[in-house]
Amino acid sequence: MNWLAYALMTVFSWGVYGAFLHTGQLGMNDKENGRYKAFLFVGVAYFLTAVLAPLAVLVLRGADWNYPKGGMAWSLIAGVMGAIGAFCVLLAFGAKGTPAVVMTIVFAGAPVVNALYTIWQHPPEGGLGSISPLFFVGLLLAAAGGGLVTLYKPAPPVAKPGAAPLHAPAVPGKPVH
Repeated sequence: MNWLAYALMTVFSWGVYGAFLHTGQLGMNDKENGRYKAFLFVGVAYFLTAVLAPLAVLVLRGADWNYPKGGMAWSLIAGVMGAIGAFCVLLAFGAKGTPAVVMTIVFAGAPVVNALYTIWQHPPEGGLGSISPLFFVGLLLAAAGGGLVTLYKPAPPVAKPGAAPLHAPAVPGKPVH
């Protein structure tokens, strides 16, 4: 059941990703370029986490350094898709989307896209007709759930006059945008 623990850790880390990223964007105190400055540090974090950590594990395990072209190409494509998605999250925030709405749409929609793409790439042995109708009901419920959470999310707390916005950390001596 280690896979479940790792999956739940991913749910948590990706679940707070958008909110943390938005807070970082606001904390840059740069209305025009804050999102890009925040994304730059996402890149630094990816380098530390996705380059140095696996490199250390490979060295410690004595792995060979053979990298087949197909594996490298698809892994690079996967990384580009992940980075494009992360960048688009920031663009959505810049276009007045809030973390509660943007991330709900992302996390409700991504499993639907994943399921449909995976079926297209690896059709079931008995063809599409062999798929339980409950699978498709689940896809509809995932999409409907994302829509309902987006439409009926709780309103944010009202800031008191003169107080810093509740969604950004206050930095002494710096205006909060």
